[in-house]
Amino acid sequence: MRDALDPPRLKPLDPLPDRVRVGVLADTHMPGSLRSMWPEVGDLFVDVDLILHAGDICGLSVLDELEQWAPVLAARGNNDYGMDDPRVADVVHLDIHGVRITMVHDMEPEDQPIDVLRDQFLGGVESDVWITGHTHFERLDFRDGVLQLNPGSPVHPHLWSTRLGTVAIVEVAAGHLSARTIHLGHSEDLRNPGIELHFDGVDVTRLG
Repeated sequence: MRDALDPPRLKPLDPLPDRVRVGVLADTHMPGSLRSMWPEVGDLFVDVDLILHAGDICGLSVLDELEQWAPVLAARGNNDYGMDDPRVADVVHLDIHGVRITMVHDMEPEDQPIDVLRDQFLGGVESDVWITGHTHFERLDFRDGVLQLNPGSPVHPHLWSTRLGTVAIVEVAAGHLSARTIHLGHSEDLRNPGIELHFDGVDVTRLG
């Protein structure tokens, strides 16, 4: 079992575009009550360069479906044990235009001090962006030089029943980093509790 996937595995991103758009999602728990991804996710991911799944994939068909839009890498979640696929690793490390991104499924509680989280979950490895899942709650926080991103769940937001939830988009260019959690809308008769947050490279703000 690999501990990480190195950037050279991303052949479709070599050479990198000047501005890389990354679609981020987690906790799809599919197939289950939902058999295929919401079309709203495809509408958002159709023009991304890379998709990162932060774990609890549950079925490799999810990654196969996501690959119709872009190359996919995923972190192995607590419901993904035994999942053997070259796209999946316990920890994923990437360097995109000098921005170091690390993805791991679970870093709970995510509001612990940055140095504590780094030592406990990443073995002290330094990164600029941490992508996590597991909680089903979206999070975007910038602390001590680290951007923490949890996209929530597109399928079970805030651990509620199956309904439209949240994903995220990260944009990286030389000297530029921005991120946003995105509310996918409401399912019929089922409210989406997710919220939209935006990081402009300096501050995080709540939208709407």
